[in-house]
Amino acid sequence: MMAFDWLELVLTAHREFGSRLAAVEDWNAPTPDSDWHVEHLVRHVIEEQQWVPPLLAGLTVGEATPDIVPVGDDLWTEWQKYSDAAIKAWKSTDLSAHVHLSYGTVKVEPYLRQQTSDVTIHTWDLARAVGADERLDPDLVEAVWSDLDGQRDMLAESGLFSAPVDLPDDASLQDKLIALTGRDPR
Repeated sequence: MMAFDWLELVLTAHREFGSRLAAVEDWNAPTPDSDWHVEHLVRHVIEEQQWVPPLLAGLTVGEATPDIVPVGDDLWTEWQKYSDAAIKAWKSTDLSAHVHLSYGTVKVEPYLRQQTSDVTIHTWDLARAVGADERLDPDLVEAVWSDLDGQRDMLAESGLFSAPVDLPDDASLQDKLIALTGRDPR
């Protein structure tokens, strides 16, 4: 696998999400994930960021749970607050350290890749939902593709995504990435 600077990529993913969040006018608009509308999607991404600092500080999910508070109603302010805290935690953590996740203890770097991928895919979801620019940073797309493409079976079995969407062989790498996660980029 090609070496990527995942710390730089998580910053890019957060910038990309924030730029699409700034375009939200209808919080009830549907998203490509049929279970969520825009507000649910944004709350999910913010909630994921809330976990980053305590988990990177060495807490288990159980130990961190009391510190996770409900996301407030000003989602732009909440995104800024928790995005900044997550980025600060990523920057100050040794990527070879270990983190306790719900499914076990792993090195920090795979958790960083997972979080970067989650924000990236949801950036596209948000862009599609609000009619914003759907083009993602090409380096981000390449890195997330390189990480997720090797996990096809795990993604399919996880239940987190719909089945991959079939695309023509000449589809763009971004479209292939989006399709891999069960979304139709067409």
